[in-house]
Amino acid sequence: MVSRAQSTERAEVVLSKLQLLITRKLDGLLQGDYLGLLPGPGSEPGESREYRPGDDVRRMDWPVTARTTVPHVRQTVADRELETWLAVDLSASLDYGTADCLKRDLVVAASAAVAHLTVRGGNRIGAVVGTGDTMARLPARPGRKEADGLLRQLARTQVRPGRADLGTLIDKLNSPPRRRGMAVVISDFMTPTGWERPLRKLAVRHDVLCVEVVDPTELELPDAGVLTLVDPETGASHEVQTGDARLRARYAAAAAEQRATIAREIRRAGAAQLRLRTDSDWLLDIVRFVAAQRHARTRGTTR
Repeated sequence: MVSRAQSTERAEVVLSKLQLLITRKLDGLLQGDYLGLLPGPGSEPGESREYRPGDDVRRMDWPVTARTTVPHVRQTVADRELETWLAVDLSASLDYGTADCLKRDLVVAASAAVAHLTVRGGNRIGAVVGTGDTMARLPARPGRKEADGLLRQLARTQVRPGRADLGTLIDKLNSPPRRRGMAVVISDFMTPTGWERPLRKLAVRHDVLCVEVVDPTELELPDAGVLTLVDPETGASHEVQTGDARLRARYAAAAAEQRATIAREIRRAGAAQLRLRTDSDWLLDIVRFVAAQRHARTRGTTR
């Protein structure tokens, strides 16, 4: 059994490597601006421009539209100080992985990347962490040192039996009410329905990013003979004959439907989605996501 001291030492080593890796590949993506990981509309009024398909009609500039007889929207300037909150799911199902890392390692990595991309110029970052039936709130504070401290607490968090209520976890970011900012939900979303409504409520006021963490065996079963599968949250076990091609096909179809439902609910909420896999280059996936968000902004389109 790993002692607390060993766990703390491992967390320090992992975070040091993550910080170096993230700095090398991501530093420079946001140089010279405060657009953030999700280039949202901000809150301060700016200049008007002609309406483009996909623009939010709530930002229509009616006086200019009436004067020019051409539809215009009012642009907004992003706040110079951003508050970012993380809803971090560290349920027992995240303590799993069959490829390059555990899903919980991806959770910490994603949190570190978000912190690196948002903590600058006095920006603050905080988190709500759920594991088992417990939840902890880490207050939002500015500065790189405070962000590093938050990441250390995340990395040291002990996984507990049971399932964190993702809906309640997300709802913690709705209360108390905060000024417009950014919210990031990091989870495998392998939970019964109930998180959709809190997510929609959160997206009404904030720019929301959902980071979905996935292991390849959650999408397709390997042909590995008889496998004993154990539910990490309940301890229940079940033997599965993975040599059955029809069973593998039904599993893949059910998994695809599950993931499609998750993506559909995230899209309905108006949130952005980033999928990270334990068998792929997660840092490259984040770089591509940020680049796509910036490209969409320069073209004047929405997420």
